[in-house]
Amino acid sequence: MNLEYAHEPNYFLFAQVLVRFLEQQIHKNPEQYQASYELKVIRDVFQQDHAASTTNLESILNIADEYTVDTLDGPTKIIESYHVNIEELSLILNYNPKAVAAIHAGQAINEPDATSYQ
Repeated sequence: MNLEYAHEPNYFLFAQVLVRFLEQQIHKNPEQYQASYELKVIRDVFQQDHAASTTNLESILNIADEYTVDTLDGPTKIIESYHVNIEELSLILNYNPKAVAAIHAGQAINEPDATSYQ
């Protein structure tokens, strides 16, 4: 008996959900350029998907950090850097200040091209 199990997580969907969550947080705290979230909060953002908030989180963040917003300098990445702190079970994000200002001013967020990823 051969059972084929093929489950490919939709990293782009989770990245989109995460970036929209971050956009809301930026609107709430426009002067905050570093944010720390408990992984429990991230799991809630991903509707309790444990894999998305643990094993697959790095892949999701690799896509999420490609999201940009248009500034006077051209397309600018929103996330400058990130770190998953396993000991404290938290995600630390550093935002680009120009991108934060553009988001707060109402600029649209540009998603990466999903066809260019493998």
